[in-house]
Amino acid sequence: MTKNVNITPLHDRVIVKPAAAEEKTAGGIIIPDTAKEKPQRGTVVAAGPGKKDEPMTVKSGDTILYGKYAGTEVNFDGQNLIIMRESDILAVI
Repeated sequence: MTKNVNITPLHDRVIVKPAAAEEKTAGGIIIPDTAKEKPQRGTVVAAGPGKKDEPMTVKSGDTILYGKYAGTEVNFDGQNLIIMRESDILAVI
């Protein structure tokens, strides 16, 4: 469970908690940490107010899909988070 984050993103930025990487394959093979793919799904933890003429379309709690190399990874208060622009979000699930 994600605890509250005391970060407020600016403009069109969002803070995302990435989903956990898969531990096993469908056949039951355990994948080591070095071979795991980065997840491309996560939950929006916080969203900025948007740009002057473009309000935000995502909100806190939305589950999203994003590009493989989108955003900047940060470790804040013991949590791994990604800060990205709203335009890096591909879809809301």
